Amino acid sequence: MKRNIVALLLVVTLLGAYSCQKSETTAGETTSPTASAEPAPPFKVTTLDGQQLSLESLAGKVILVNFWATWCPPCRAEIPDFIEAYAELKDKGLEILGFSVDDLSEAELKKFVEEAKMNYPVSLVGKDIVEAFKPGQYIPTSIFIDKKGQIRFRHVGKLEKADLIKKFEELNLE
Repeated sequence: MKRNIVALLLVVTLLGAYSCQKSETTAGETTSPTASAEPAPPFKVTTLDGQQLSLESLAGKVILVNFWATWCPPCRAEIPDFIEAYAELKDKGLEILGFSVDDLSEAELKKFVEEAKMNYPVSLVGKDIVEAFKPGQYIPTSIFIDKKGQIRFRHVGKLEKADLIKKFEELNLE
């Protein structure tokens, strides 16, 4: 009996480190094109540095919307790759938007962003943005929007830099 409990705790710990959950269901990492391109929801957010961003203001760019939180290990693990990719591809048409679903004040989130040296726009988003994008139950979740404002890919789990670049290149050629 004791062995079963230890094994169960190990599995739960590994799953927790693999993908941060918003429910009791187990997450799996997936990258998939949406069944068909669907229009991205119109949105307006204010970044932590006071910049106003919207789907309209980012027209003509490939947008990666990343739902994440500071307490989520896979979310934190993908930040360095996002910093590098954004530095390399921002001038080529990539926009990364970090949509934090933390239960923090903006000041606390801003401190985390500064300490992590995040170079892409970050916003503390509410239920309205989450409901509009429907990222699912798990974070991190990354949603790729093409230059025409269509959602083209959703990725659940840690997004590797190579995969981010590959999706960007696919969407940037269109």
